[in-house]
Amino acid sequence: MKTVKVVDLRDGLRFDKPVYVDGDNVFVPAGIPIRQKDIDWLTRFEIEEVRTDGEPVADYPADAPLNLEGLRDLAGGKRSFDVYLRAIDVYEHISIDVAEGKPVDRSPIDITVAQLLECIRDDRVEMIHLILMGGRTARRISASVVNTTILGSIIGMVLKYTGHRLIQLATGAFLHDLGMVKVPKEILRKKEKLSSDELNQIRTHPIHAYRIISKELKYPEDIGVIALQHHERWDGQGYPRKLKGEDINLSARIVTVADAYVAMINERPYRDSLIGYSAMKNVLSDNGRYFDPRVLKAFLESMGIYPIGSMVQMNNSAIGRVTAVHAEAPLRPVVELIVDEYGNQLGERETIDLLAKKGLFIVKAVDPRSLGLPPEAGRA
Repeated sequence: MKTVKVVDLRDGLRFDKPVYVDGDNVFVPAGIPIRQKDIDWLTRFEIEEVRTDGEPVADYPADAPLNLEGLRDLAGGKRSFDVYLRAIDVYEHISIDVAEGKPVDRSPIDITVAQLLECIRDDRVEMIHLILMGGRTARRISASVVNTTILGSIIGMVLKYTGHRLIQLATGAFLHDLGMVKVPKEILRKKEKLSSDELNQIRTHPIHAYRIISKELKYPEDIGVIALQHHERWDGQGYPRKLKGEDINLSARIVTVADAYVAMINERPYRDSLIGYSAMKNVLSDNGRYFDPRVLKAFLESMGIYPIGSMVQMNNSAIGRVTAVHAEAPLRPVVELIVDEYGNQLGERETIDLLAKKGLFIVKAVDPRSLGLPPEAGRA
């Protein structure tokens, strides 16, 4: 599979085979033109190249239907994306200031949290799209924090968090890993197994975060405790205090689930990421060890068994990508067809709501490699 530099793409360019982002996401199917807003999106996400087995084909009419994988062609989608990028910027600046011992102004944090919550209320599906794509940027750590904030807030909303309580949850999620600035970077980047001393250094980060949030930023205890307890486990085997069950703050239990899922779908120096379905399956198979079962139920309601971005096969052999989920029916999401029941790859996409199409149902999640895509294409 060859690479194509983003700077070499142009508005209206088509390929006779699908184009992939980061080697694993179908960005534009075969025969569909790339638009300038698609190119702008790649540039904003600091993606420098795409990959394809195809060859360029003749120019396409300028009024042809758009086909942008991952982001909606809506004004609201652009606003959500801008808020998302600003949130990453804010977290990066805060991290640098804290690491350098500089005073930190809380105003950008409070504004960012308020904007993220507003975007979630306006378009939850759009924000889930950003979770799935955002961790693939060069700014993985900051994006992961923002993703955890979004997902934790969504779970909180399912659990009836509102008003000040929801703001505190989102703020705690946004700051939960701030203590990592006190951990040496060489440890965080290490690919080999950590020594016991290195592991102990990492396990101090919730305490550091609590102190930063409570002492330096002057946030209330209810926010600081989220950071302090987000590595405690339902069975009492977490850290730093080995708290168990209901002794762990509920907001911290929410962030624990959100943080775990985000970590699974994002790459780490020591492992590849998982597809959305596999990450969901891993989290749901916890059996009351790490996670609060009530929070897991809310998480499932938030994301569905087949999270947005998952590739699935239906009972008629058609294959598609999940684009939306129904909280009341997690096994029957909205699916955008990629391959029809005869095995033909579709240029123009058809969207099917499985909640309305009772005769169709998902039989399995699909690894893109089974479709002849490259080995690394197993991530949603």
